[in-house]
Amino acid sequence: MFRQALTKARRIVVKVGTNALTNATGRFHRAHFEQLAAEIAEAAATREVVVVSSGAIALGVERLKLEARPKDVPGKQACAAVGQSRLMRAWEEALAPRPVAQVLLTHDDVQARHRYLNARHALERLLEQNVIPVVNENDTVSADEIKFGDNDTLAGLVAGLVDADLLVILSDVDGLYEEDPRSNPEAKRVPYVRALTREVLAKAGASGSKVGTGGMATKVRAAARATELGIRCVVCAGLKPGRLGQVLAGEEVGTLFDATAQKKARSGWIAHALKPRGRLRVDEGAVRALVERNKSLLPSGVRSVEGRFDKGDPVDIAGPGGEVVARGLAAYDSDELKRIAGKKTSQIEAELGYRGLDEAVHRDDLVVL
Repeated sequence: MFRQALTKARRIVVKVGTNALTNATGRFHRAHFEQLAAEIAEAAATREVVVVSSGAIALGVERLKLEARPKDVPGKQACAAVGQSRLMRAWEEALAPRPVAQVLLTHDDVQARHRYLNARHALERLLEQNVIPVVNENDTVSADEIKFGDNDTLAGLVAGLVDADLLVILSDVDGLYEEDPRSNPEAKRVPYVRALTREVLAKAGASGSKVGTGGMATKVRAAARATELGIRCVVCAGLKPGRLGQVLAGEEVGTLFDATAQKKARSGWIAHALKPRGRLRVDEGAVRALVERNKSLLPSGVRSVEGRFDKGDPVDIAGPGGEVVARGLAAYDSDELKRIAGKKTSQIEAELGYRGLDEAVHRDDLVVL
């Protein structure tokens, strides 16, 4: 029953680890990479797919002909700078003729509200345009205090960022095992995890990788982050051909971490956890569009702007009589909204000198109360 739900996942995040892209010596495994890309392209034919791809540093190490992956941050940054373009070229060629987009993130891009919204809206637009975003950490400029640390963590954050239905982590191990299968070939795979207990975390152990930064522990933590947001997660072997297709077909491969919350968790966060920084008074037509038709709030429906707030801050949306009907994240700051209030979307650029979103509050960032 739980696996069958995976067949209906419409938006998926696929994390491709370094060990799924390289051979035993840490060199780029092109034949296997192209096989993985073909599986991703097949999935993208009927679903929205975001790829979180490791491999830039490993490709940089290869290109610079280094004997081993650097351990210091500047060394890793240099390898990432060299390898990232090679990684994107490989994805571009392998997924052609489907367009791909490079998206580089740091931890600050997810923690700061306005940057979170910028990243979210950019990814939404790419998916609308039938593009496959390829996301990686911006290792070249990341310092220790803003590093995700591994792309498993990044994948969990991106799954929440795009409100995915499913996160698939392609690893060098086919899921979570009762014991480390490297040291005990008879170890049993755990097919299903309902709740992430201390016992489950203990089974995850530590990393055994020489070319990547993650391990099963980071994958389990990424799964925990996703499942807390109502997103199912499967960890399985990226080295085995056809695994992604088997996951999406509902077959029992890898380990399925079931969602521990409803997908409405983000809506609950907007509605109840955020303290509004301002208020938008809207007309009756805008109220009907929000409440009855689940539409975004357009600048044309805004009658007045109260308070001072930045882009991405939470704001209450009130009807003509002052009753609060919704809460959402503002797509513009208070000064900008005052200038475009009551105006058509076609007038935004002339008024502000640039055009961001067509909406004052996008429906994906809005909850009717």
